[in-house]
Parts: sequence; C-alpha cells; structure tokens
Amino acid sequence: MHKIDNLAIYIHYPFCKSKCPYCDFNSHVSNQIDHKRFTDSYLTELEYFRNITKNRNITSIFFGGGTPSLMPINTINKILEKIHDLWNVEDNIEITLEANPTSSESAKFKNIKAAGINRLSIGIQALNDYDLKFLGREHSTKTALETIEIAKKTFQNFSFDLIYARPKQTLKSWQKELEQALAINSPHLSLYQLTIEKGTPFYNAYKTQKFTLPNQDLQNDLYDITNETCNKHGLENYEISNYSKPNLHSKHNLNYWNYGDYLGIGAGSHSRITISDNIKKEPPTKTDRLIDGKMPAKDGDINRTHQKKKSFMNYHLPQKWLDNIAKENHAIQNSKSLSKSDIFTETILMGLRTKFGIETTKIFNNLSKKDADKFLEKANHLSTEKLLQLSTNSNNKQYLHTSYQGSKLLNSVCNYLLK
Repeated sequence: MHKIDNLAIYIHYPFCKSKCPYCDFNSHVSNQIDHKRFTDSYLTELEYFRNITKNRNITSIFFGGGTPSLMPINTINKILEKIHDLWNVEDNIEITLEANPTSSESAKFKNIKAAGINRLSIGIQALNDYDLKFLGREHSTKTALETIEIAKKTFQNFSFDLIYARPKQTLKSWQKELEQALAINSPHLSLYQLTIEKGTPFYNAYKTQKFTLPNQDLQNDLYDITNETCNKHGLENYEISNYSKPNLHSKHNLNYWNYGDYLGIGAGSHSRITISDNIKKEPPTKTDRLIDGKMPAKDGDINRTHQKKKSFMNYHLPQKWLDNIAKENHAIQNSKSLSKSDIFTETILMGLRTKFGIETTKIFNNLSKKDADKFLEKANHLSTEKLLQLSTNSNNKQYLHTSYQGSKLLNSVCNYLLK
C-alpha cells in the first residue's frame, strides 16, 4: 500500500430546529445545548485523533449535520484554529458548511465566511411551497431563493440541494423547477432522488400507502431529463447525484468516493484512516534479498512498516458522545482493521458512483487470484451488457466505470459484482 499523506476532516453537528420526515441522519432537536461543552469536546477529540493521524496534510474540511449553520461562530472559529494548530493545512483547502435557508441563518453568512468557511452547501430540497411542506421543510420558496442570492453574493463557491422523484411529480414540472434552479448559475448542484429510509416517518407513511412515488420508468425519465438539462447548462454529472461546473467538484466528497482517508469528529461520525504499524527491525527473508533486482550489500536487518486501514465509529447519541470524551478523551464506540474483502467492497460501492470510476489496481490489490478471476468474469459480462466500461487516462492508468445506462442501474451493478 502506498504512503498516505492526505486527510479530509468531517465535523458533525447533530442538532436541527426540526426533524424532516425523510431524514435518517444522526440529527436531534433540542432546546438546551451546552455549546461550551460541545466546543471543548470537539477540540479534545481533534487532539486525540492527531496522535493517530500524525503528520497529515488536511485537504478538505466539511461541517455537516444536523444543521451546522446553527453552530455558534465561536465554535466554528475554535475548531478551524485547532485543526490549523494540529496539522498541515493546504493553502487551497476547501472548507464547506451546510446551511438551511432561514433568515436568521442567512444573516450569519458573512460571519461564517470570516471564520474561514469558503464553500456553502444549502439544503433547499424543492422550489415550490407544496412540496416543501410535504418534505417537512420550514422555509418557503421565497426564503429559499433569497438565501441563495445572499450565498451567491457572499461565497464564490456554493451549492444547493434539491430532491426529485417526489409524489405526483411530472417530467414537465421537474424540468421547469430544474430550469429555475439552473438559472441561478450555481457552481454546484446536488440532485437526489427521494428514497424511503427505515426508521423515518416517511417509511411508515409509504408502507401504509399514504403517498406513492413515481414508478421506475418515470424515475428513469426524471434522471434522464436531469442529466440532459444540467449538461445543457454546462454542469457535469461527475457523481451519480452531483453536478458541477468544470473543476468545481466537491473535493471533500470526491475524497470519500475515491476511498481516501477521512476523519469523522462528532456524535455518530465514522472514520477511515490508514495507519502504519511501528517500524520493526527484522532479519531479511529470502524474498527480501532482492531489492530492485539487486542483492543487498549485506544481510543486515531490514526496516519493515505495515499499513492497515482502520474504521472508527463514534457513539451515536450526543450525550453519550459528550460523556465518553469527558472520560476517555475520545468517543470511539468501536474500531477495527478492515480486511481486504472490506476494502474491496467499500471501494466498489464508493468508486462506481463517480464518472471517473476506480483505478483497476485498487480493485485487484485486494483480491486473491481466484477472486480476481471471478471479478473479471463478472465485469466482462457487465461490459457485454453495456453497463460497465474500461478506459485509460493520459498517465496510462486503467479505470473501471459504469456506462450511462449502468449508472441508472448502479445498485444492481454493485450487487452483482459483490455477490
């Protein structure tokens, strides 16, 4: 495994003003938040993980939630200052914060920028009041558009989300709404199909047929018109649900999809971190005696390092997270070294979401000869079905990615490759 230098950091703020009925994220509604204790706990957790991640370059920071625009500006300031104190932060770092379009939060945008945030991601979700109410959003279309205009004047780089494939939605109504969104000329759009997640109010309402979703054919047509309309306006579909102007992809999210290292701070956060074992001095083995085709000068000890990718998961409940940090200086509920099978699975699930795909060496490095042959057989079958493609970049590296039709059947493609 090659040397890992880069690290992305995710900061989770677990509170919202209200819980949306479609949301299965770790978000909570509370009128009593001890902001000082939360701030101190974020800083403590950052210090703890600094000892694990050592000398990394921080390439992106993302404040997610919940609704992190509800965080006190002082908390944002202190977190960013601590990250700069603990790690090497790249000059062109992308620092994103998620916000909701309410007037009280919009007024904070200048202060948020002054704190160091250089990219805003706004949760709009719909541009008509009927669907906003259905989705449980507290803002109106008017407020949403006003918020976007404030963001546009404040930030060079910003994005907003819309959800489509909503009940009773037609191709004509979605195209009109999408054209309205694209007329804003945002550098980036996240456009998600509505999905029904277990444990949400929508799950029970859908199961009891209180509403229905567009059928599969209409969902496919909505996806097609989304791509066609965005492409017409110069936005590239670089990931299954994300569109951007050239060179304005979300660096932070691309790091996830490319299976880079990331550190999750906050209640319920996850991390994937490559860790080097301590260097040991051991006598060379027979295999070690050839180095770059030459024999070592003498059979002295050889320094060995072993790298492994580890997963960390924090306690989910905010109070449990706070209490554990007070006791242990961290809130790790469990951690484990990922097997090659784990890494292979996660690489496929993440990498095939992007138009760039997965470098083939990342796939085969985690497979035995037998499993590699099996994977190749499946990949060739999907290729003949015109669902997978292989391409070579300018550096002569090969990448496996879905075709356009394959992207529409992404879950089925991944399930077939992984079964």
